[in-house]
Amino acid sequence: MESLSLTPAIDLMTGRIDLTHGAGGRAMAELIDELFRRAFANEWLAQGNDQALVDIPPGRLAISTDSHVVSPLCFAGGDIGSLAVNGTINDLAMAGARPLYLAAAFILEEGLPLAELARIIESMAQAARAAEVPIVTGDTKVVERGKGDGLFITTTGIGVVPPGITISGDRACPGDRILINGPIGDHGVAILAQREHLGFTTEVCSDSAALHTLVAAMISAVPEIHCLRDPTRGGLATTLNELARQSRVGMRVFEGSVPIRPGVAAACELLGLDPYYLANEGKLVAICPAESADTLLAAMRAHPLGTESMIIGEVIADPHCFVRLKTPLGGERLLDWLAGDPLPRIC
Repeated sequence: MESLSLTPAIDLMTGRIDLTHGAGGRAMAELIDELFRRAFANEWLAQGNDQALVDIPPGRLAISTDSHVVSPLCFAGGDIGSLAVNGTINDLAMAGARPLYLAAAFILEEGLPLAELARIIESMAQAARAAEVPIVTGDTKVVERGKGDGLFITTTGIGVVPPGITISGDRACPGDRILINGPIGDHGVAILAQREHLGFTTEVCSDSAALHTLVAAMISAVPEIHCLRDPTRGGLATTLNELARQSRVGMRVFEGSVPIRPGVAAACELLGLDPYYLANEGKLVAICPAESADTLLAAMRAHPLGTESMIIGEVIADPHCFVRLKTPLGGERLLDWLAGDPLPRIC
């Protein structure tokens, strides 16, 4: 992180968030100016208004809002800041949209170290710059100690879907193929490994990434993609159940085709978890016509975020909208909904 020239009120060495940072006075203004506005600097924030006036190119407007409550705040492969940027960009990209702008709201807990906040803000700024999607407006609030778990971030994104692109969760058809851009469960295991009370270590890192450039390459190759969805909380199994219900179809997934890293598989076996239900933050599920599947797979594998892409299943007719996992031995089991999330506070 770049060193900051700070006023005495912003002490990154020993300073912590206190209630004056949310009271609307000098301390709040200094916090916003010296941390948030400096890290996120762009022409819209420089105007200093309570809103951002932005230009929107032709097309259908896509809007998404997401709240982030990760514990721990920093983990192998990312932190709550970069996750907030990437997650909202990905939600826009799953409609085929080109993300344009982000807004961010921060709930800061009294006692949060300013050094930790500065690291997260800089990480968030770097993620936004790398994605070329600026954070153009935002808000901060401070809550009493014990009421905020350190830091909550809510991000809102807007983007534009080009004319002629129609991607939606209700468009899967029997005969379609199901693809994924890489191994599942990395984010869930990375978070799990850093929750100190578990005493569990692994080399697996979160897969947190902004997927909009991958999606753009996919759409360029196969404009007729039917569905896109990022399998975040609830994992691949929950995402496929959501899509099956939206489209009123069934799905058959081939277990031997679903990529899972050895470290993730080992962690799941040790802890009694199912990798199909673990969160991901840099993966997408794509559903396309069967005749386009090979073309789409090639386009995905040609992109840095899709080198491990696989065709993992097919859409089938099923009035019950079941998702079935076919094992290498030829048997099947249901990938049903879970009653809750096996790993809470994960994204």
